[in-house]
Amino acid sequence: MCKNDEIIIDITDVTAQGSGVGKYEGIAVFVPEAAVGDRVLVHIVKVNKNYCFGKIVEIIEPSESRCEIDCDSFSKCGGCVYRHINYSSEAQLKQKRVEQTMKRIGNIAAPCKEIIVGEPLRYRNKAQFPINENGHVGFFATHSHRIIPCEDCLLQPVNFYEISKVFEKFINDFSLSCYNEETGKGLIRHLYIRRASATKEIMVCVVINADALPHNEVLVETLENLCGNDLKTVVLNVNKDKTNVILGKENKIIYGEGYITDILCSNKIRINPLSFYQVNRDMAECLYKKAEEYAEPQCKTVLDLYCGAGTIGLSFADKAKEIIGVEIIEQAVEDAKYNALINGIKNARFLCADACEAAKKFRDEGLKADVVVLDPPRKGCDSELLSIVAESFSPERIVYVSCDCATLARDCNILEEKGYKVIEYTPVDLFPRTSHVETVALLRRQKTEI
Repeated sequence: MCKNDEIIIDITDVTAQGSGVGKYEGIAVFVPEAAVGDRVLVHIVKVNKNYCFGKIVEIIEPSESRCEIDCDSFSKCGGCVYRHINYSSEAQLKQKRVEQTMKRIGNIAAPCKEIIVGEPLRYRNKAQFPINENGHVGFFATHSHRIIPCEDCLLQPVNFYEISKVFEKFINDFSLSCYNEETGKGLIRHLYIRRASATKEIMVCVVINADALPHNEVLVETLENLCGNDLKTVVLNVNKDKTNVILGKENKIIYGEGYITDILCSNKIRINPLSFYQVNRDMAECLYKKAEEYAEPQCKTVLDLYCGAGTIGLSFADKAKEIIGVEIIEQAVEDAKYNALINGIKNARFLCADACEAAKKFRDEGLKADVVVLDPPRKGCDSELLSIVAESFSPERIVYVSCDCATLARDCNILEEKGYKVIEYTPVDLFPRTSHVETVALLRRQKTEI
């Protein structure tokens, strides 16, 4: 097979990134926006030794799961990968991927419970819009830093689009310069919006390559006129580093108090520009309720590692004997402490430290944890940490929350080798229409024979 060949294939599977997969003369062909059940004419764009990539020229026979594409930016934007199939088919694909990954990588025999799904439209409470040198607000195209125009994204509230248009006009009205990644020059870097789903409060954060934003009073007035009482704060985030990291460490409040407040699992949660907070609040509640079900925290000491702003542990603090949270990001720990304070939670304490180092400290102090909650970043847990949890704390239950089922499978396999057994696991779709899916697993300590 050669580049620019055109072939007909049947799509029989999808990758973890959402591309369709078919075979031609024994060679795997990866095709974006293809659906399982499609028969397609494909133009080959890249050829490797054992696989190749193509793009659809014609859909000869459409899959039964196909639906009308409802977004003009779908083929250009780097966000959604499943707008061409119905949501029930997407959910089935995600469930299958999690289950197969757990078996293939982790050799996990435990049952995969039915995926928990929610509303696939307008669920995001956060948006980060890059801005090009011409002052256009948009999204990065797939696998690039090329900005495509920002039309109304169906994953976000309508007022995010309205705010982006107001901000774009503000930039151009005052001829403000915009950041160039190659030179490191230019004032405006990103527009960052957060919205509290329960309270409707809005935060607008402008990321700048300077200490001040000219005419900021005009921006605030314009945003007030647009958002009314929902606008609670406007913040400047200062990022002068030549980096593709979006946020800097310094925030300057130009309107309001610098944060918004949401309600999650009946708790008030303070959110500032640097706070970690799940982008899908309603499905985060479903995830945390499943974590609580697995933890059975009644009258137990719960060690919550990688706790972020404390939202998981605080969600069942009213039942637990004690919640001990560990998080390496200082701002998140301060948020966790404040969230405990404003909710009158007195049985929770939080430590700013690396999870593994904190585990060593607790081990040396003789801490006994009945339940350990693990919610690590995508790379999963350090093997030394897993050893300390399993062999030193030896909790009755481990609840593992993961945004990457591959590292979850790997770590569950390690824990099973150390005397734990995965009882069951549940995918939770916090990110409909994208390739991402969360999973929460319950592991229980196995009794040793005497």
